[in-house]
Amino acid sequence: VVASAIELGYRHFDTAENYENERGVGDGLRDSGIDRADIWVTTKFNRRWHAAPAEGLKGNLQRLGLDYVDLALIHWPNPDQDRYVQAWEGLIELRAQGLARAIGTSNFTPAHLTRLIDATGVAPEVNQLELHPYFDRPAERAFHAAHGIVTEAWSPLGRGNGLLDEPLVTGLAGRLGVTPAQVILAWDVVQGIVTIPKSSDPGRLAQNLDVFDVGLTDADVAALSALTASGIEPVDPERFGH
Repeated sequence: VVASAIELGYRHFDTAENYENERGVGDGLRDSGIDRADIWVTTKFNRRWHAAPAEGLKGNLQRLGLDYVDLALIHWPNPDQDRYVQAWEGLIELRAQGLARAIGTSNFTPAHLTRLIDATGVAPEVNQLELHPYFDRPAERAFHAAHGIVTEAWSPLGRGNGLLDEPLVTGLAGRLGVTPAQVILAWDVVQGIVTIPKSSDPGRLAQNLDVFDVGLTDADVAALSALTASGIEPVDPERFGH
């Protein structure tokens, strides 16, 4: 899948210890023959390494078979063990050592991020969170913008929650001559949100990359952002994490 994605034009690959696919991603990158400088690799370490981030990132690099990653993230804040500030301090040092070109967080709330910034004076370069039209996350995105943090969306197409069957989405897809997934990914792109759709199907891989000229209007974007889904809630970082 990685080699196929590279042939199609993908250059950003997102993985994590918890996904148990770092070795496969690394193998695919090497098998493709692509120059390391031409790709962007993001990975994440889990709660086990909050007190030992250097050891955690070393494991990521070994599994990937890389000397450095372009972006290293703390996968969850895990406030129950209360060591995410220690993990962040370690990532700052690892960036200084060149083992990660950039550092950030995944699933951190503004309260978690504020604590990191207050403790170290350093804001994450990226915060990754579940974000799609059902969860527009305006408060989080505003906080990110105020602190120079890039917003990155995971599960941008929803988590099987009916988003792709939403009448507004399918209606826009029909009007614009694209797929519902392309409508949603274009919604991310026009707002400057980094997005990481997941697929192993070559056809959908190609479609997911072909979203930069979909032609959403400002009114379309606003209408998508106004969608809501009854009974569906985003993952709560205060209660959940690996």
